[in-house]
Amino acid sequence: MEYSLTSYIPFSLFFFFNYFTISFTLFSLFLYITKLLFKPSCKCDICKSYLSKSWSSDFENLSDWYAHLLRRSPTGTIHIHVLNNTITANPENVEHMLRTNFENYPKGRPFSAILGDLLGKGIFNVDGHSWRFQRKIASLELGSVSIRSHAFEIVSSEIQNRLIPLLSSVRNDVVLDLQDLFRRFSFDTICRFSFGLDPGCLKLSLPVSDFAAAFDLASRLSAKRAMAVSPLIWKMKRLLNLGDEKKLKEAIKSIDYLAGELINHRREAGFSTQKDLLSRFMGTITDDRYLRDIVVSFLLAGRDTVAAALTSFFWLVAQHPEVELAIRAESDRVMGAASQGIASFGEMREMHYLQAAIYESMRLYPPVQFDSKFCQENDTLPDGTNVQKGTRVTYHPYAMGRMERIWGSDCLEFKPERWLEDGVFRPVSPFKYPVFQAGVRVCLGKEMALVEMKSVALALIRRFDIRAAATPSQTLQFVPGLTATVKGGLPVMIHERRL
Repeated sequence: MEYSLTSYIPFSLFFFFNYFTISFTLFSLFLYITKLLFKPSCKCDICKSYLSKSWSSDFENLSDWYAHLLRRSPTGTIHIHVLNNTITANPENVEHMLRTNFENYPKGRPFSAILGDLLGKGIFNVDGHSWRFQRKIASLELGSVSIRSHAFEIVSSEIQNRLIPLLSSVRNDVVLDLQDLFRRFSFDTICRFSFGLDPGCLKLSLPVSDFAAAFDLASRLSAKRAMAVSPLIWKMKRLLNLGDEKKLKEAIKSIDYLAGELINHRREAGFSTQKDLLSRFMGTITDDRYLRDIVVSFLLAGRDTVAAALTSFFWLVAQHPEVELAIRAESDRVMGAASQGIASFGEMREMHYLQAAIYESMRLYPPVQFDSKFCQENDTLPDGTNVQKGTRVTYHPYAMGRMERIWGSDCLEFKPERWLEDGVFRPVSPFKYPVFQAGVRVCLGKEMALVEMKSVALALIRRFDIRAAATPSQTLQFVPGLTATVKGGLPVMIHERRL
């Protein structure tokens, strides 16, 4: 009597085996075809270095290599042929893109596709009517005195009731990852402000919440899409549900579920009298998917950028004790040396050196290192660079902070004094310093973010001596992502001061 092979193999295993075989074969075929179709015709040194990653032998980060190339360029602009990406560190070009010819440089469909699974139709991933609609609502809400006061109350509460007690409880010989601490802190504050939910992440005995972990993974994997030579690579992997795209799909599924739970909870609890941002949007929008996209976008802006800015700020201050002493002296003069409270809005407005130090740290290490648009119609940039329709055009704040022609021969030095005139803080053109973007898309949460950063910086510098646990490296190394996350974190040792 004869038996077929399948009679010995459960059908589910047989199906899985065939599915895997077919998927692997298709993906291998796809890679082969991709090599044939997308074999770069450009033989220039820049493209060869990008594809081979030979730049990494001389530079810690891709952004450092770009900064090097932009400094060497007479116009402050380069073009990466294999990516069809024009990158600029020229302030005149930035102004052209973000204000003068704004309509010709939308986010564009290619960018929306890259982040579409994560951000959907949220404000940072759309153009046209949808962008204007969300921006109008957000502008009305974030610009109100009541919402800013509410945000300040949340930040102050988180600092006084969690951040300071936590640091005070840490033994002097314990090494703490300050970046992880700031990410937990900013996740708590943005969730309380945006959703009226307290995840309680600022308890080091607890793991990071499922929402935060899924969000971190989805953010990192979405950013990797933008580095692919062709979008067909990640799109095929998504179609076949393989590798990073499989992980991204699972992470976004978790985000969708948890965001849905937040929205349902807020609707059941009532939102008409609540102060959180989600409740205010729910008064106008009834589409849960749209609400989800808006929620995720504001979470990205309010959590990751603040944590990134604070991490690089304290890394720089740890290497420049004179800056730490100057901030303490200024705060003692404004608040009084014995003050234990959180500085008020009025007091922080008087601390010009603190503002200068924060601006200076973000000049060197902007939370968002670059931003891309897509040229809609053929154009010529102010520096004479011709841009063809469909070209990705990137302005690069990280590189701009390292341009001698913009900031002078000491551009690589951390010098808060460059922002002061007779002791008073003086801002520069936002097109020279596009850390908060500029023009029509300027960051709506800029002032709230600055208040949060200044509140945390003051609270920690006045109460603690924070020192690097090891000899600081000359350059921070970053994990590829939508915002600047330091590889390996920021290990420090905390010593409470005697006041």
